[in-house]
Amino acid sequence: MSADTYSRNNLQDKVLQQDYDALVIGAGHNGLVSAAYLAQAGLKVLVVERRPGIGGAAATEQVFPGARFNTGALDAGLFLPQVVADLKLESYGIKYLDSPVVVYAPQPDGRAVTLWRDRQRAAREIAAFSEHDAETYPRFLDWIDRLTGALDEIRTLTPPSLPHYRLGELAPWLRVGLKVRRLGDREMMEFLRLLPLSVKEFLDAWFENPALKAALGFTGCAGSMQGPFASGTAFNLLYHAIGAGEAGFRASRFVQGGAGALSQALAQSARSYGAEICTGLGVQAILLEDNRAVGARLENGQRLKARLVVSSADPRHTFFDLIGASHLPVRFARQVKNIKFRGSTARLNLVLDSLPQFTSLDKLSSAEQVQSVLSGHILLCPDLESLERAYDDAKYGRISSRPCLDLVIPTLLDPALSSQGQHLMSIDVRYAPYHLQGQTWDQAGPVLVEQVMAAIDAYAPGFGDSILEQQLITPLDYERQYGLAEGSLYHGQMGLDQLLFMRPVAGYGRYRTPVGNLFLCGSGAHPGGGLTGAPGYNAAREILKSKSG
Repeated sequence: MSADTYSRNNLQDKVLQQDYDALVIGAGHNGLVSAAYLAQAGLKVLVVERRPGIGGAAATEQVFPGARFNTGALDAGLFLPQVVADLKLESYGIKYLDSPVVVYAPQPDGRAVTLWRDRQRAAREIAAFSEHDAETYPRFLDWIDRLTGALDEIRTLTPPSLPHYRLGELAPWLRVGLKVRRLGDREMMEFLRLLPLSVKEFLDAWFENPALKAALGFTGCAGSMQGPFASGTAFNLLYHAIGAGEAGFRASRFVQGGAGALSQALAQSARSYGAEICTGLGVQAILLEDNRAVGARLENGQRLKARLVVSSADPRHTFFDLIGASHLPVRFARQVKNIKFRGSTARLNLVLDSLPQFTSLDKLSSAEQVQSVLSGHILLCPDLESLERAYDDAKYGRISSRPCLDLVIPTLLDPALSSQGQHLMSIDVRYAPYHLQGQTWDQAGPVLVEQVMAAIDAYAPGFGDSILEQQLITPLDYERQYGLAEGSLYHGQMGLDQLLFMRPVAGYGRYRTPVGNLFLCGSGAHPGGGLTGAPGYNAAREILKSKSG
C-alpha cells in the first residue's frame, strides 16, 4: 500500500485530521484524472473509493488464481493522448499494445472478414467479398478520419449553457464549426446529414457486403439499448472511431497489464502531485450548507470537510443517493429521473486451455498467423440484421436468443495476464437487458451462458470443452458491484438526446450542478462513456477556472 493510499482500517488516523480543497468521489479513471490535474494545480485532494481497489469500470482484477481480467473497459483506444502527456503516464509504465488485426469476423459459411491495421491488406481481404467494397474502403477511412478530427476537438470542449449562454462559451465551438466548414460544402452537408442516421443507413450508402457492414457498424450500438436501425447510432459509430486511423472497426488499443494498469498509472501520477487515495470506504452522503457542498459523510459515519466536491459517480447516484431529491430544484430532479440508463451488456470471462478453433482459420498455415488474426477483437455478428434481431429480444425484456458477441483474447498480446500460461477470453454480450420480464438475473444468467456457448460453438465447434473457469458479469452485477445505475457502463445512453449540452441533462452540461461547489467528472457528463478520461479532464479545467475567476 502506498504511503498516501489508505484503507478502511487506518482512515481515522491518517485522513480525518485534515481538511481538503477537493474531495473526489470514486477512483474510476475519470475521478483519478480530475484528482491528478487538481493536485497538479496545487490543490489538496482526497479521492474516496467504495471498492477495495481503484479503477471502477476501468479495472483489471484477479478473478481466478493467476488470471487477471478487464472487468469493465476492454481497451483504451479512446483515451486522450493529452492526458497521457500532461500526467506523464508513460513514466509510470503505461505501454500500449496494438494488434495487427483490429477485428476478425468469422462468417457462418466458413469465411471471415479480417480488418488489418494495414489498409491495403484489409482491402485485399475485403475484395474476397466485394471488389466494390475493397475499392471504397480506403476512401471510407479517409472520410471517417476527417469527420472524427472535428469530433476529437469537441471531446475536450465544455458545452455552452444553452439556452442562456455567454458569448465566450461559444467561441471554441465556432472554431470547430469552421473546421467542419473547411471540409467543403458537400462533405459538410454529409456530416450534418449523418448525425441523425442509423448505422444501417449510413453504411448502406458506402458498402454492399453485409459482413463488412456488421464489422464496421457493431460499435454504433455500444453503450445504448438501441439496435443498428435506430436513429443516431451512426453518430455513436463516429464517436467510437475517434483516433482510429487505419483501424476502421473502432479506435482500439490495448494496455499492457490490462485497462487497470492505466488506472494505476493515473493513481501514481495523482499521488506524485500530493493527492491521497482512500479505498474500501464509500461516501454515504454529500454534506450541504446553504445549498453548497462542504464535504461528505462516509459509510462508517465519519465526516470529511472539503471546499469542493467532485463526483465521478453516475448522475442518479450522485443526486438521488448522495444529495437527495428534496435538496434539488424540482425541474432538475425530474430531468435526472428521466435519464435513460438501460444497461444492455453482459461480460463473460473465461479461462481456456487452448485457443478457439474457428473453422474460418483452417486456411491459415501457421500458429503465428492464427495468433495474429485473433489478437484484436473477434466479432460474431454476421450482419446488421442479426444485431437488430438480438436487440428485438432485448427491447421486450428478454436476453437475446442469438446474441451477437465481441470477444478478445488479451493473453495473445499480453501473456503475463495469466501466470499459469493459459489463455483468457472476455466476451461482451449484446444484448443483455438490465430490465428483464418474467425472470430475474439469477435465473437468466445460466441461460445466457448457454446461449453464448452455442453461438461460439457454431463458429468454433467444441469450444466449450476448452473452458476451465468462467465468470459472468450481468448488468445487475455492474450495478451492485460497480455502482453503475442499471448496469450502464456509460453512465447513461449515448443517444442524441443525451449528448453535448444535454449530458447529463439540459442546462447542466458544464460540469457544474445546482448545488454550489459540487461538480460532475464521470461518464455521465460530456462527452460521455468509454475509457477516454475526457470528462475528468474537462471537469478539472472548469473547476480550476472557477477558482481563478
